Amino acid sequence: MTYSVKILPRADREAMIKKHLASPQGEEDFYDFRSQKTKLKVIRVDINLPVYRMENFRTYTDQQEHIAKEKLDADYFLKGQELQTVQQQQHEILKRLSAKGPIIDVLEKDGQREPILISSTGVVINGNRRLAALRELGTEYVDCMVLPADATADEIVDIEANLQAKPETKLDYDWIGDAQLINRLIHMGRSTKDVADRLNRGENDIKNALQALAEADIYLRDWAAAPGEYSRVRDDAGQLFKDLPKLVAGKDQALQQGSRAIAWSLFENRDKLPGRIYAFNPAIGKLAADVLERLSEELDVPITAGFEEGNGGGFAIDFGEENEVNYTALIDRLQADATKDEAVDTLVEACQAAIDAQAGKNSTKAALKAITQAHSKLASVDVSTAAPNTRPGMLKQLESISALVTKLKDKINDSAKKPNGA
Repeated sequence: MTYSVKILPRADREAMIKKHLASPQGEEDFYDFRSQKTKLKVIRVDINLPVYRMENFRTYTDQQEHIAKEKLDADYFLKGQELQTVQQQQHEILKRLSAKGPIIDVLEKDGQREPILISSTGVVINGNRRLAALRELGTEYVDCMVLPADATADEIVDIEANLQAKPETKLDYDWIGDAQLINRLIHMGRSTKDVADRLNRGENDIKNALQALAEADIYLRDWAAAPGEYSRVRDDAGQLFKDLPKLVAGKDQALQQGSRAIAWSLFENRDKLPGRIYAFNPAIGKLAADVLERLSEELDVPITAGFEEGNGGGFAIDFGEENEVNYTALIDRLQADATKDEAVDTLVEACQAAIDAQAGKNSTKAALKAITQAHSKLASVDVSTAAPNTRPGMLKQLESISALVTKLKDKINDSAKKPNGA
């Protein structure tokens, strides 16, 4: 069956709950309110009386998906808690979530074993999915523990955080909902240490959750053009976005963006990867500049701005401002519909080549290949077409190249003198 939500006016709900509290079913100890044991009265009310709480971090991702898909206001759910249409939509979300676990089967077999938790106005603080399941099963009444009327919005968030910290409920959150709960606690004025203590987690874990959420927002907004559509990154992307903050740390802005483009492209094309995306972390992190250089060469897209057009692309040696790296054109290739298929295939190969070289695989040919590519670059330079104002820069580059060649020759000669060329 499909349950149709029927909203009672807030004042009516409050009056009915107050009346039931005068002759409750009993009392139960509750340990997650105001950091102390509190005896809460338990009442039995009509199944239609409670309303779903919209600031629900278990349903946050699905709420944002609906908002994005239907092009609704960002506060559609939060402002619509007393609206029947919004409550119905929340019911549909909760119904889907309850179907993923054993909730419906257990309730159908055993009935309600524990009361749900509601506010004095009938808003469900804990037990939203159970309520949705009971409604779908056609249950007529629901048992509820009732919080005191003076419970604040922040205290209610604290209750959800306390319940989330318990091992038996923690897995019910996706990583986006978990991060949003942390974000809400921070905006309540709590420090990361306070939040870590409340959730029984390390402070670094709390900080990483916030950073991962920020990385997901950047991806959805700037790359996927789908802000708020967290379902795109909910299921199998959590580890990547939790790893990204460390993988881009310490890099300049250009290389950070290049690293993100590598990560995002691999994530969106993870079905093309020979293994888990986690194995490509080095290509996103410490090998990102090498990967982007390889990709630049294979696609023939320049990433340096050290020379004027017509110099054959120059030679990739860093001379600060005179040879500034710019990955914009390369990133555009990875993102544009017309070019991204070829670019992504080439990117995967570049990542593997960089990782293999770092790991020592193909090392006997890697050095020769790099020198051959450098030679080809230099051989293609036509100085006759270069602007006069680039000549000092070219001479500076060539002096450095000459010095580097001398060093490489010495290393080769020294290596040849050692046993087995070691």
